[in-house]
Amino acid sequence: MTLVAGIDSSTQSCKVVIRDLESGATVRTGRAAHPDGTEVDPEAWWVALQAALSDAGGLDDVAAISIAGQQHGMVVLDATGRVIRDALLWNDTRSAPAAAALIAEFGADALVERTGSVPVASFTATKLRWLRDAESENAARVAAVALPHDWLTWRLRGFGPSADGTGNPDFSELVTDRSDASGTSYFNPATGEYDTALFEASLGHAAIVPRVGAPDEALSGPWVVGVGAGDNAGAALGLGASPGDVVVSIGTSGTVFAVSPHPVHDATVAGFADASGNFLPLVATLNAARILDSVAGLLGVTHDELGELALTAEPGSGGLVLQPYFEGERTPNLPDATASLFGLTLASTTRPNLARAAIEGMLCALADGLAALERAGVEPARILLIGGAAQNPAVQAIAAQVFSVPVTVPTPGEYVAAGAARQAAWALTGALPDWTVDTVSSPTPDYRAIIREQYSARA
Repeated sequence: MTLVAGIDSSTQSCKVVIRDLESGATVRTGRAAHPDGTEVDPEAWWVALQAALSDAGGLDDVAAISIAGQQHGMVVLDATGRVIRDALLWNDTRSAPAAAALIAEFGADALVERTGSVPVASFTATKLRWLRDAESENAARVAAVALPHDWLTWRLRGFGPSADGTGNPDFSELVTDRSDASGTSYFNPATGEYDTALFEASLGHAAIVPRVGAPDEALSGPWVVGVGAGDNAGAALGLGASPGDVVVSIGTSGTVFAVSPHPVHDATVAGFADASGNFLPLVATLNAARILDSVAGLLGVTHDELGELALTAEPGSGGLVLQPYFEGERTPNLPDATASLFGLTLASTTRPNLARAAIEGMLCALADGLAALERAGVEPARILLIGGAAQNPAVQAIAAQVFSVPVTVPTPGEYVAAGAARQAAWALTGALPDWTVDTVSSPTPDYRAIIREQYSARA
């Protein structure tokens, strides 16, 4: 049996999945926690990776490995390969003024054309501009800039300084992929090239950036090593998503992304690349499963009980509409917004209607993301609904009423790590394996226009 390993180095933890090359069956897994916070010493990721690999039984019998990870994080290295300061993660918003400054300097339309996206605080370029302005001495020391997954890949392959000052800090061996590079705001997914002018305007001077490897490239190391991917691209690869598929992920925050054969240039949609050679236009929302947490807490019920209540109400919740901007919102860009509840009458103000309005509001916000993808040229044929909240039967049933295309709910799994394992197999054999993805539900399409119409009327 030939084994391949996939790693998901996410914001919260490091997950390892070891799979059989031929069948894709999971053989063993491992996990280790990451520290909390919006800035983290990258060494903590390395320590967690070692712990997760140990928890998974090690790599002695593994032939190939690949790492997918959280996007956008800024890892800055000095001339010896040492980390200069803690990495700023995607959810560190101190760089919001820097994003505004870059937009004012270059123009939103020009940035969309050059990078596929308008920069926001999560993107790497804005963090480099913040570093330039807030920590000029640290910025001046930067010799190379990496992203979390490609820094870990570099370390895994034996590069970087050691504790005693030796080691092999060979920056020419820093390698990333199109999907993660496309989240920096200084890479053009359509041409596959870095925009050096944008990079230098962000940091203040030239520096080394990782080489962008081919999706199936085999890197040298103790094992065959894939080039890795950003987390959403890893999930798409793990799900076996292809053009026509739209992935709707309901986690703490929400994402809606599609595999597309064509690049997207849009002010609302992030025009990312995927991990297979296609593109991955994406919309992110700040509010998703936490909406259900909040309303379930208000009603004093569990998530399952919230769903049961919701299914006793009619589609449209008797006119009750929850606009769920509890934490502000990213799409639409309303950072200071708050949630609003509309349509309160003596008749509509019931526990079932409120439970259903929470689920409808969460899904309608994600459906707005799908509508943005469609305006950008995506033609959806199927929705793959993933994330913890997707396992709630009420969420599944109501999703079939909110979305006008068929919904499929895959079996819960570590799809980012699975995508990395699939890429490792590709690097090992030269062929992308076709592993089966099981489903737990394919709710009967039951589109109810009233839900979206009521929600849109409150926008």
